[in-house]
Amino acid sequence: MLTIPDRHDQELPSLQTLLKKAYGNIFTVHRLDKDTSGLILFARNEAAHRYFSQLFESREVRKFYLGLVTGQLEPPQGSVDEPIMEHPVQKGKMVTNRRGKASLTDYEMQEAFGLYSLVKLEIHTGRTHQIRVHMKHLGHPIAVDDLYGDPAPILLSTIKKKYRLGKFTEEERPLMARLALHAWQLQFKDQQGVAHQLEAPLPKDLQAVLSQLRKHKKLKA
Repeated sequence: MLTIPDRHDQELPSLQTLLKKAYGNIFTVHRLDKDTSGLILFARNEAAHRYFSQLFESREVRKFYLGLVTGQLEPPQGSVDEPIMEHPVQKGKMVTNRRGKASLTDYEMQEAFGLYSLVKLEIHTGRTHQIRVHMKHLGHPIAVDDLYGDPAPILLSTIKKKYRLGKFTEEERPLMARLALHAWQLQFKDQQGVAHQLEAPLPKDLQAVLSQLRKHKKLKA
């Protein structure tokens, strides 16, 4: 779902529109890509909006993501410090380029499954598609990424080598058919100086993929 309404297509549902219907006036503090699940912060009044917008701008909010990338990262942890700019030809796409804006992403592999790896990522800057661009730069794009990697959905038959369709099933249903990226955790201090650590549990599709990857990793071992 879109964070805010699309300028070109106002009919598409957006989180901001739904929240306005439920709570009245709502202020957008930051955004997530349409296909990214997870945690997002909105403000209920102008004072909170000013405070949290400034917090994000001065990089005083720690933002952690969990993502499934293709292949196995080597080394298993590190940083990508590569400027990002808009693609010179392809609208809506970003690229790493020394003329771009400074962009920094830390990564740490949590689990390796051969075909895929579960990675924890912290972004220190908030560029458009930052994680997706930086993971592509490393040669390990986020799974099911139609812009920066392979758009093909994750299927059980990809993970389970002896997979067979059920007797009455004509077509295999994907375990995951969207970008395998999840905004997992935000850490910040509120206006009173109280520290908060908020987390969004993994969504069902990502949980299902990880469950199958873990199961078949054990079987191989």
